[in-house]
Amino acid sequence: MHYLANLPASTLALWCYLTWYLCIVTIYFNPDPDIWLNSLGLCIVVGYALFLSTGPGSWLRVKQRFWESLRLFLCPFLVSSFTSLVKGKGFVLLFSPVLSDNLIATSACMAVIISSKVLAIVLQKNGISKSYTSLNMK
Repeated sequence: MHYLANLPASTLALWCYLTWYLCIVTIYFNPDPDIWLNSLGLCIVVGYALFLSTGPGSWLRVKQRFWESLRLFLCPFLVSSFTSLVKGKGFVLLFSPVLSDNLIATSACMAVIISSKVLAIVLQKNGISKSYTSLNMK
């Protein structure tokens, strides 16, 4: 709860991207192993290149900044699988040609944002310090 309540806007945006991805992938899911293996391959190759380009390629860095390192590998997987699943379906950027798909994904993103803000208010009213997360959730 503390984590969600104290998300900075940049991290909240990342959670919204993931929420959008999960909604669209759920709607357009295709179990074809070629899609997922290709995405995994790109994840490894591009993720490692991103990892090396943003700092030392050491296990110590992975241990110290695990979530940051994971995102560098996860993003190419998500982009590749998303584009493979929606190719030829009339998408413009991230948006489906089907209004209900966009409404579902937008509603899910709004639920994440609203949950974060409501939890922040509740924790603040109960006198729970924000310093807990700033010390323990980096």
